[in-house]
Amino acid sequence: KGNAQAVVINSGNANACTGPRGLKDAHEMAALLADELLLKPTDVLVGSTGRIGLPLPMPNIRAGIREIVKELDDAPSAAHHAAEAIMTSDTRAKEIAVEFKLGGKNGQTVRLGGIGKGSGMIQPGMSPTGARPASAPLHATMLAYLTTDAKVDARTLRTCLREAVAASFNCITIDGDMSTNDTVLILANGLAGNKKLNTRDLKIFQVALNHVCLELAKMMVRDGEGISRMVTVRVKGAKTAADADAAARAVGNSALVKTSWHGGDPNWGRIIDALGYSPAKVIEEKVDIAYSKPGASGAKALVHSLKKGRPTKATFKTLCAAVAPTEFDLHINLNLGKSTATLYAADLTEDYVDYNKGDITNPASLGG
Repeated sequence: KGNAQAVVINSGNANACTGPRGLKDAHEMAALLADELLLKPTDVLVGSTGRIGLPLPMPNIRAGIREIVKELDDAPSAAHHAAEAIMTSDTRAKEIAVEFKLGGKNGQTVRLGGIGKGSGMIQPGMSPTGARPASAPLHATMLAYLTTDAKVDARTLRTCLREAVAASFNCITIDGDMSTNDTVLILANGLAGNKKLNTRDLKIFQVALNHVCLELAKMMVRDGEGISRMVTVRVKGAKTAADADAAARAVGNSALVKTSWHGGDPNWGRIIDALGYSPAKVIEEKVDIAYSKPGASGAKALVHSLKKGRPTKATFKTLCAAVAPTEFDLHINLNLGKSTATLYAADLTEDYVDYNKGDITNPASLGG
């Protein structure tokens, strides 16, 4: 309905595929926190992350909710503790905050911040409808919680968040798997006291929200399970936006491409192969493939391995040097249109396989 006053999140158990009991437990979590904060249960949003298929340990959760309310605080350290509390396979907390003015030089200072988690089972595809445009390792999920003191109505906030998510969380992949529980939400309390957002202020707010979401999203990729490299796949020249996205995801999710990234091997053959089997329209003789430092795009900054579907004269040593850094950009030009797509992807390592192979001594590992 666009109204919420609080969020309660549990880590370690996804409460997914748990049937009527799971739904009842989620309602109880909301009711418990609402009772502690003198709110209505419908004012509380619930998030869960962890193993799939196991019932929530409600005695622990009941006690935990009552205890954690006593620790509520508005200090920066409290946000950090919250970011740590929702971690599963993450190795570090993910948090960011920005400050900006709305209403011109003499306007109000507004704050916008967020925490997130996610290191595996990462390829979100979130929309308002939910449909896509133990000793064993914990199951992973992508969660992001944003707060701002800006005064902004729910409809505008929803529109802004939708745009920010489309260009950030929906543009990352670690292993190509989408979680059952992916969630992004934003709460605004209006305490900044700013006037109604005009066109200029709305743009400022959107830029800030886009930045916060993108930085949180990239933190997730950089902290991906076992990863050693983050690769930004930049596709341009596609016939349609859908083609650009399909091409980027085919490359970013290819096990062969990802393992070559891990090995520092500039194997363009695997890239052109992934493009070929993607749903995107691709004409081999038109494809260009190049590498660069993060964010670089000028002709002089690109190291081409393929031009018009044919290998360039770049030496193997030169190409290896281009893919050696822990972060680099992969540029793909299909030369068929004007559509583009960007995907923040990760390599595939032995550590990822080791972490996710499961534990045959622990039946709980069947849940993820």
